[in-house]
Order: sequence, then C-alpha cells, then structure tokens
Amino acid sequence: MRSLVTGGAGFIGSHVARHCLELGHEVVVLDDLSGGFEQNVPRAARLIEGSVTDHALVERVFAESKFDFVYHLAAYAAEGLSHFIRRFNYTNNLVGSANLINAAVAHSVRCLVFTSSIAVYGAAQTPMEEDQTPLPEDPYGISKYAVELDLRSAHAMFGLDFIVFRPHNVYGEHQNIGDRYRNVIGIFMNQVMRGEPMTIFGDGTQTRAFSHIHDVAPLIARSVDIPEARNDVFNVGADQPYTVRAVAEAVARVFGVEPRIEFLPARLEVEHAFSQHDKAQRVFGRHSCIGLEDGIERMARWARSHGARETQPFTRIELDRNLPPSWAQWTRAKS
Repeated sequence: MRSLVTGGAGFIGSHVARHCLELGHEVVVLDDLSGGFEQNVPRAARLIEGSVTDHALVERVFAESKFDFVYHLAAYAAEGLSHFIRRFNYTNNLVGSANLINAAVAHSVRCLVFTSSIAVYGAAQTPMEEDQTPLPEDPYGISKYAVELDLRSAHAMFGLDFIVFRPHNVYGEHQNIGDRYRNVIGIFMNQVMRGEPMTIFGDGTQTRAFSHIHDVAPLIARSVDIPEARNDVFNVGADQPYTVRAVAEAVARVFGVEPRIEFLPARLEVEHAFSQHDKAQRVFGRHSCIGLEDGIERMARWARSHGARETQPFTRIELDRNLPPSWAQWTRAKS
C-alpha cells in the first residue's frame, strides 16, 4: 500500500505517518513546514516540501506516485484566530482540500481519510453526536464542514470513498508548543518552561475533553482496513471533559510548580465541547484511553527534552476588529 499523508511533519500527521509505516504502508509526506518540523517526519517516510494549496505541485505528486490512500491532515487549526484570518483559513483549509479531492478522483485513490473537527458542531450540542446537524460558529469549523460535504458530493459523483474523523483537543508529543494561538496544553507547558504565568481566556470554567495523540492517531491510520468505516463520519477522542483551569493546574503539578494563572478577557468561543464515541467504538472496537494526568506526564517528558520554544506572532491578521487584546498587543509588540 502506498499512502500520502498531508501535514505529516505536523503534530497529528507525523503520528499517523508513523502508524501507517507500522502497518506496512509506503508513506509520502507532503508538508510546507509552516507549522510542523522536518524532524517530526518518520525516517522511513519520504518528505516533499510544499503546500496543498499549490495545485500544480499536488498534481505532480499524484502523477509521480500511485497512491492507494490519502490521509489529509494539513490544516491551520486555530478556531479562535480563524475569525480574523478568513482568507488564510479558507485558502488553506478549504481550497487546499479541494485540490486534494480533485487529484484523488483523477488518480483513482481508493480512499481519502479526512481529519475534520468537532468545531463543525458549534455550541449547545453537548455531548456532540454524529447524527446532529452541524452548526459551526467559526470560519475554521465552517471550512471543515464544507470539506465533509464536498467529500460526500465527490463520492456520489465519482465514487471516491472517504472516512471523516472529528477529533477534539488533541495533545501530546510533537505538538508545536511555540504556537501561541492554539493547543492550550502545549501553550501552558511552554509558558511554565519559560517562567511565565499560564494565560486563560475568561474564568477557566469552559470545558473540553482533552485527547492524547495515542488514542487518536492509530485509529486514523488503520481505518482504511475497516470496510464498515467507509463513507462515514466518526468522533474520536477522550470522553471525560475537564475545565481549562483544571488542566492548567494539572500541568503545574506535573512540572512541580505552583500554578500561576493570568485570566484574560473572555473571547468568543464555544463554552463546552465534548463528544460521544459510541459509533467509533462499534466500528473500530473499544480501547482504554490514556488519562489526562498520564497523558500530560508523557507530553511533559517530551517537552522537557526539547525545551521551551520562542513564540512567534501570526503576521497575516486580516481583521483586527474585536481581536482579543492580548493577541493584538502581543502582535503589535512583536511585529
């Protein structure tokens, strides 16, 4: 089997690439290294540096290799920031996906596995279940749901099989802890290692079910071997929600420091987000999930070995109206 993993130098993508290799796949990684790192790519995989938004490159990659499967994980996954970077968001997350779907159809790919997000559900639908009508509230969720709909259309018109996963709040080794705008556990760890207070928007009572990478990536990789998974959508991740404040306190415990928390003005975001996983368990089988404290300890060991990272501002803000004050001040100070 030959598989293409987009975003394979990034967080979830690099783990999926590794698990695909363990399943005996020949793996090609396509990544522009804008949010990932070359050292994340498994040694046995071939890295092609470039973006899914480059349709000519995508076509060339598909023409050079006869892919059986495509695992599409390349995205800029920042729900809160997506309000202020609409053009960037839709170009990377929607237009880039369309390029891949075109190529997958043209080159008779057997199945395209797409990593969507529970951001498609929006608010007030907890616990989130696959049969609920998606009502995304931010451009990131909108772009993800649009790709889901396009895959259904491509299946109906061209017979392209697909599998959609909606993971949520995934954390673990290889995460870019230097990204200030997304992945709160990585943000907390980087802040602690830099001697800074952990920053929380609002009062920290918002809840999320944080999912360790090892409960997500192996399932995505082996999904192509399960016929019952084809042309369907699955929530994947942890069941137990925690408050953001409780997570900050857990990170402090693991690092052996007193929790120093700076509460920032609340931003527009879904207050509670966690989902049901009964459907995935029926199709893929039950497995025990890594608990939050254990998962944070695993990630912390990796983070300590790599050290803190310099946080970089996002320099392509398109709308600064209603931008959270901390982001606006920080961006102005660094740009």
